[in-house]
Amino acid sequence: MPPVSQHQGFESNPPEQELRNDVVRASHALAVAGLSDMVWGHVSVRDPEDRGVWMKASGWGFEEVTAEKVLLVSPTGNVLMGEGKRHLEYPIHTEIMARRPDVGCVVHTHAPALAAFASLEEPLHPISHDGVPFARLPRFTRTGALIATSDLGHALAEVLGDAHAALMPHHGAVTAGPDTATAVLYAVLLERACRTQLMASAAGGPRTWSDEREAAFKDEQVWNPGQLEAGYDYLTRQPLPRS
Repeated sequence: MPPVSQHQGFESNPPEQELRNDVVRASHALAVAGLSDMVWGHVSVRDPEDRGVWMKASGWGFEEVTAEKVLLVSPTGNVLMGEGKRHLEYPIHTEIMARRPDVGCVVHTHAPALAAFASLEEPLHPISHDGVPFARLPRFTRTGALIATSDLGHALAEVLGDAHAALMPHHGAVTAGPDTATAVLYAVLLERACRTQLMASAAGGPRTWSDEREAAFKDEQVWNPGQLEAGYDYLTRQPLPRS
């Protein structure tokens, strides 16, 4: 496909419409789950033609996203399709996608419990089902500022490696998955797992959690693709919070 030399409007073919809709559904699910931070935070979907990533335009909250507010952003930050400004932190998405061909969706949030937990420099234990997917939970400590350059995006992608998520102390977190259901549910589960451990810590614990063997078994039993899809479908069925 020849390069796009200027922004294109909302007119798009059916596959591109579906990609826009994927971003809309994922954004709304994150809003329903309480992971909004006003107009900050974003979710991206890989472009199947390797032109970049589809993500919401800057200036909109998760609950406000419509198909008209979704952009195609190139790996160098050019807006190839859609109307509006791109987020400064697009390299989070483009660099993770570049490093991880298995990833089809990336989520970045500033949810409060995970931000608080990231500051403790403690491992996240599988106290509940929610913590099971995060047996490996790296922390990106190079900066707590915005990931606004390809260099920082590449560094974050390196720290994430093949894990499902990475905490970003003084900032937020990133999750990645093969599809929107997986990446969004990992973001939701990570926030819940961090909140659960914070509550246990406030009560003087935690004192017990699933061992490595049980956690591995539960990862397949509790968080197989069908279960992740079921959780995601539940979120997409709920009414949006008021913006």
